Amino acid sequence: MTNRAGFAFSTRFKVRYAEIDGQKIVFNSRYLEYADVAVTEFWDWTSIADVVEEWRHAEFNVRRAELDYLSPFRLGDEVEAFVRIEAIGRTSITKRFELVNPTTGTLACSIRMVSVHVDLASGRLVPLPPSIRAYLEQLPTGVS
Repeated sequence: MTNRAGFAFSTRFKVRYAEIDGQKIVFNSRYLEYADVAVTEFWDWTSIADVVEEWRHAEFNVRRAELDYLSPFRLGDEVEAFVRIEAIGRTSITKRFELVNPTTGTLACSIRMVSVHVDLASGRLVPLPPSIRAYLEQLPTGVS
């Protein structure tokens, strides 16, 4: 994996035919799917589910996503998705994604995503358990 300042984690995958549009570039909505793939790998990398019991019962909903499209990916391109926790709120986790073409080093898309901790039965926001907060705060940041 490539080193990128501010990130301790990344994962790679290739652009598939089903992800491109009539312009032969990755369709804009697919970038959120890429973030979903990357954050799933990120949570596995953190091992939080193996260590923090409350994580196994925690539920999160995406509240906000901001995307900056900077350069398109094309069929067959490799995507390197960098992920980090940017902020931890009372009920939220803000994640930063940078989707990079590792062959050229070009940043194709940056994403800032806020997920909120919810009680599924009531649909209400609930504070992050202290054990989850403490675990997330000790994760490597990639900042030297």
